[in-house]
Amino acid sequence: MPHPVPFPTADETVPGALARLRGIAPVVPVELPGGVVVWAVLTHEAVKEVLGNENKTFGKDKKHWPALHDGTIAEDWPMRALIQGNHINNVDGADHRRLRDYFGSAFSPRMIAELEPRVRGIVKELLDCVAEGDNEVDLVALFTDQVPMQVICELYGVAEDERPALSRHAMTVLSYASAPEAVRSAHLRLLALLDRLVDQKRKEPGDDLTSALVHARRGDDRLSQTELVDLLRLTLLAGHETTAHLLANSIISLCTHRDQLELAVKDDLWPRVVEESLRVDSPVQASPFRFSLKDTTVCGVEIPAGEALLICFGSAGTDPNQYGPTADQFDITRPQRPHLSFAYGPHFCAGAPLARLEGRIALAELFGRFPEMELAVAVEDIPYRPNFVTYGPAAVQVRLNRD
Repeated sequence: MPHPVPFPTADETVPGALARLRGIAPVVPVELPGGVVVWAVLTHEAVKEVLGNENKTFGKDKKHWPALHDGTIAEDWPMRALIQGNHINNVDGADHRRLRDYFGSAFSPRMIAELEPRVRGIVKELLDCVAEGDNEVDLVALFTDQVPMQVICELYGVAEDERPALSRHAMTVLSYASAPEAVRSAHLRLLALLDRLVDQKRKEPGDDLTSALVHARRGDDRLSQTELVDLLRLTLLAGHETTAHLLANSIISLCTHRDQLELAVKDDLWPRVVEESLRVDSPVQASPFRFSLKDTTVCGVEIPAGEALLICFGSAGTDPNQYGPTADQFDITRPQRPHLSFAYGPHFCAGAPLARLEGRIALAELFGRFPEMELAVAVEDIPYRPNFVTYGPAAVQVRLNRD
């Protein structure tokens, strides 16, 4: 193995670090915090090759990573938490197909279509609150964090009086400013709330995702209580953070590219805005992990069996070999080429249609309400959350410039 490169480093952004690594090779060994060595998969071609060979050459089950179990990696390594449990994100083959089938059938195109008017209503209600405040506001706190949380509550059929608690516990878990004990406590409370929600929908089903999952059957098979709570927890936490980052990243790009904002408003190009933002500022920059099931090569780089691979969607999205010499620039007029920000293959993001729906509605309504809105701070002064897995700002201060 070549000498591992430290990642991330304190003196560069995560996208900048990934671009630097991509310049070395399509796949590069990196040393993560805690001294753990994995392979960063960096180019569009390499990412697609790995994800296209899941269940054959690569898998998601941590049992295929010997270093995690033989004492090489410390028991208190923080990233262990991301790959613990046998839930939909961490299983392969028939186990994954079973869970995916239940979720995909319940989270149907019909359900998403029926949710659209409520998404629009939630967005408008939040913008009413924004409009009532000061001219200078933080859109992360007031809008981009709130939209996906309220939409998920609606999707799950959470009672109105339970929504503040669910939102509070989830935001504590997701906040990088939360103390470890506060996160543990909030996580337990969140699980308890979701457990009660499942019990409630078993007794009194409604027209919502929770009820559809609870009452789904495949012959004699059904989802267990633990599986149900896990699915709801993962969808809530993963779906909230990534959609919030999509919205916030898009706002920054549009405020710094006024010509493209004008074009989006004039020609109703919001779907293009969403796709370009997903590509150039992928909400998931580096996804842990896939594991090599046998000795193999990826884009000519030899990978031994039993290695962990970090899938770098952020780097794949700005790969000049796929998107040209301006790949790292936001440009809704560029020829549209598919991106991998929702992954590829068996683990393609099941929530992609809802994220796209929220993105185009929220951005169109926001800039329709405040067409003269501008950033209140320089782009280089926008604070980003301290995380190399996901990518989004901790705050976006804007001046609304209302009439």
